[in-house]
Amino acid sequence: MKHLTPHIQLATILVVLTLGLWQSADFQQIAAGIALFLLGMTMLEDGFKAMGGGLLERLLAHSTGSLPRAMGFGIAATTVTQSSSLVSVIAISFLSAGLITLQAGIGIIFGANLGTTTGAWLMAGVGLRVDIAGYAMPLLALGAVLMFQRGAGLRGAGRVLVGIGLVFLGIAFIKDGFDAISARFDLTALALTGVLGLLVYTLIGATATVVMQSSHATMLLVITALSAGQISYDNALAVAIGANMGTTVTALIGASQANYQGKRLALGHLIFNGLTAVAALALIVPLRVLVDLISDLAGIGAQDFALRLAVFHTLFNLLGLGLMVPQMPRLLRFLERRIAAPSPAVSRPRHIQADLGDFPATLLQALRAELRHLYENGAALCAEAINLRLADLVQSGDLPLTVARNRDAIGLDLDRRYNDKVKALHAAIIDFAASKSSLPLPDSAARRLQELRDGANAVVRAVKAIKHLQRNTRRFTERDHGAVSTLYDSLRTEIASILVAIQTLEATEPAQRSSLWIAEERRALRKGADEVNARLETLLRARRISAADATSFLNDAHNAQEAMNALLDAAEALYRDPDDTVAEIERLLTPEDDTEEQPVP
Repeated sequence: MKHLTPHIQLATILVVLTLGLWQSADFQQIAAGIALFLLGMTMLEDGFKAMGGGLLERLLAHSTGSLPRAMGFGIAATTVTQSSSLVSVIAISFLSAGLITLQAGIGIIFGANLGTTTGAWLMAGVGLRVDIAGYAMPLLALGAVLMFQRGAGLRGAGRVLVGIGLVFLGIAFIKDGFDAISARFDLTALALTGVLGLLVYTLIGATATVVMQSSHATMLLVITALSAGQISYDNALAVAIGANMGTTVTALIGASQANYQGKRLALGHLIFNGLTAVAALALIVPLRVLVDLISDLAGIGAQDFALRLAVFHTLFNLLGLGLMVPQMPRLLRFLERRIAAPSPAVSRPRHIQADLGDFPATLLQALRAELRHLYENGAALCAEAINLRLADLVQSGDLPLTVARNRDAIGLDLDRRYNDKVKALHAAIIDFAASKSSLPLPDSAARRLQELRDGANAVVRAVKAIKHLQRNTRRFTERDHGAVSTLYDSLRTEIASILVAIQTLEATEPAQRSSLWIAEERRALRKGADEVNARLETLLRARRISAADATSFLNDAHNAQEAMNALLDAAEALYRDPDDTVAEIERLLTPEDDTEEQPVP
């Protein structure tokens, strides 16, 4: 039945729409106007996303350090894009990817609600007072030319212009449709007064917003109908309240595939809009008095109900902010208790399961976090394969001594642990990266996506290389075999030092990290390999080690070098600054292994 519900809703809408289109030419004009308006809003959203080249996302990432700044971003972004839905979806994506805090996400939603009121002012103050259709034609013509250019920014600008043109045409169509209806019918005969009128028209406003997925479209309809005298002022106020309630459905839909943080934000949006609507309905009489007072002081005519509706729309959203901002700490605690964070999954993806949209910043952040998760699993496995524990190594003040003391066997089924903790997670990362590579990403984002995917491959290479030296390492370190045990201890110490250094890098502030460290480590590895070879030759000459053990050790040393280089490749993918030109040159100059991945037998 759950799967049938959306189909039943769609069928109902189509039947009602078809009957209306068949019965009335005026209804056709209004319906066409709504369609043009919604299409224009969609073009605006797509255009701003393409034209900005991630500008909105970058501004969001740097403008949410405090609640006032987050609210300011929500107001400004919604005012510019005229789409609270776009801003809400971006906020959910950023929160799901861990780029912003829950408080910042709630602040953006608060600001976006206030930002939507600018649309009502534009429609009431400009859209109904000038021949707006005359401005639509040149915008459509210019936009169409730009849309077919090669540059993404130009195409985005073209979409914005075409979107504005379609919005203007939609407003003109709806205005003319209501003017024609008013000449033959008086829809105010359907007006309802009192509490019943408030409740019914609030429901109508919420339903219209849910159906059209745009509170701007609902406000356009009610403002146009109000200016044509086809809806009473009191009922229009209730529709405006309902439109605000309807916008929460968009956020709930956007959060349906998000992680727990996105769901928290959607619930916070619902609570904010719901309490705001209840407060506005309960205080409708004093609010109306205050609207009249403000309108009189601002010189808005007593019969200019469209502008007075815009004042009301702004006023009750401010009322919601006044009620909820002081309760922010309590709201955050409630959301965190109501939707608890799930227990971290060691074997399954943690960060790339949510619907992150197609915003490069969120995709890359989530993929990097998942690569870190894969690296943690792989690094722990590498340490245990040579009878060491990563936690002990990180806390050690003397690595050689810690390594020498850790000779007891760690019961480890490497193949099983590889399948459980590495293989499935690696496959999920590769699948995610492949699916996102088809998006129209900026060149820098596409390169970063490839680097992170290569980093996941490097973790797998490291685990596979470690597997090859597991048997001999255990054989020569669990019991003392003299010089050969000392050699294997030095090999384990080298691997341990790489693992600890990478862990230290994770704990270092990003501004303090230097990719030069990785180049230094690579040089140290090559130098260490030469020293081991010289030492091995000395031991052979002194007959302190057999030729068979020396051959085994040389093979294992090669595998260890391969594992350590792979770990450094993973670290480079994790911690290299994408804008660091020096690091990019280092990456290009560093020879890459040609080793192909082979499945663990």
